[in-house]
Amino acid sequence: LDPISDEEFFESCPKSRDFKRLLFGLCFIHAFVQERKKFGPIGWNIPYSFNDSDLRISVRQLHMYVGKSGDELPFAALKYTIGECNYGGRVTDDKDRRLLSTLLDLIYDEKITGEEFNLSSSGVYRIPKNNTLQAYVEYVDALPTIPRPEVFGLHDNADITKDLNDTNQMIATLITTMGEAGGGGDSGGQEQVVRAMCSDILERLPPNFDIEKVQKAFPVLYEQSLNQVLTQEMLRYNRLTTIVRNSLVNVIKAIDGTIVMSSDLEKVYNSLSIGKVPPMWMSKSYPSMKPAAAYVEDFFGRLNMLQSWYEAGAPPSAFWLPGFFFTPSFCTAVLQNYARKNKLAIDTIAFDFEMLDMDPEIYKNGESPTNGVYVYGMYLEGCGWDIASRTLSESRPRVLFEPSPVIWFKPVQTKDLKERPCYACPVYRTADRRGVLATTGHSTNFLMFLNMPTDKPEHHWTMRGVCMLLSLSY
Repeated sequence: LDPISDEEFFESCPKSRDFKRLLFGLCFIHAFVQERKKFGPIGWNIPYSFNDSDLRISVRQLHMYVGKSGDELPFAALKYTIGECNYGGRVTDDKDRRLLSTLLDLIYDEKITGEEFNLSSSGVYRIPKNNTLQAYVEYVDALPTIPRPEVFGLHDNADITKDLNDTNQMIATLITTMGEAGGGGDSGGQEQVVRAMCSDILERLPPNFDIEKVQKAFPVLYEQSLNQVLTQEMLRYNRLTTIVRNSLVNVIKAIDGTIVMSSDLEKVYNSLSIGKVPPMWMSKSYPSMKPAAAYVEDFFGRLNMLQSWYEAGAPPSAFWLPGFFFTPSFCTAVLQNYARKNKLAIDTIAFDFEMLDMDPEIYKNGESPTNGVYVYGMYLEGCGWDIASRTLSESRPRVLFEPSPVIWFKPVQTKDLKERPCYACPVYRTADRRGVLATTGHSTNFLMFLNMPTDKPEHHWTMRGVCMLLSLSY
């Protein structure tokens, strides 16, 4: 690759040794950002189109900055041009930008100029001591053809995640091709299966929430913002319930031949026949990547959560966080309650997080905390959880997701937040992680950063791609 392959350019920098080692590190960074995409969302939230032009301009800038530097190498300038301008200019997600910045901090460190510098934790990938172009080429040729996930900072389980993603993509392509080719065989039998599925869902589907009754039981109160959250959530779920009910009733009628099968109803029918959630439902739904059967069970669980809240006449002592249609409104209401109770401005308070036991039943059957809320139902991806020390731990072999503990969302004034070893863990609504970039600068799939206690450096979990999910894909 020009100009790296040009030996004259390779030897032309006044600080030859430092330049060559930094150049090798830059080539590793380029390979890292390119190849990490194959692991899906745990690699990059968004698959960016990094290309050789990013490397070429970075190499020329590296040559210029190192050649003109004084006694100290310009690490800050190199990190900025590479991480914020050249490669970083393509990165739109702030969590991906954090990953890129962490990678540069680890590679472009003062230790890189020493005799030994490992590029991976195992030491398989390192900068060769012999700084000739031929030695570099021979070293790269001897590296493993298929790299292990550890070179990308990931756990070995990431290989399973990659294979699952590839398999799911292949199956989705085959299903799409099958749908376009047209059905054959026993179409009558398929119609009866879909009809039975529709009838079963309709039998279990509860009536819409009576908003007037709910507003009387949970009126708008200055000191209890969660009342308004309950009403708004029920309104959102009513819209979705209406769409689901009407579409299923009409699909049954169309199968029976009493009405015409419109294009929208045909999409519902085709989706249900292959176990997918119909696009008509998703247009009014909360984000979800579940197949139809799991989606329906999850949907009923959400409706049951709100119905139990209404029947109890008071907010529950522990909240199933994934059950909310619009989770940010719930989190804001909790902060608002604390702010009004203590006569504080809401922008001067934030959540502190305390990790509790694994069993939510302990808190569901107990009393609510004086301030804040207990929440449960989330999952950790990319790591495990040490129950004894209540800290993040390495993933268990072949375990991709771990249930998170019950967490106390504790509102405190920002000036009272205590510094402690933690990892700012991003919380996403689905395993896809990416969403539409909102006016807040965050993805619509992103909920918040949640500080998780750890005994390892924060960069370890950043490279692992660790996050917390409200909903799995199955």
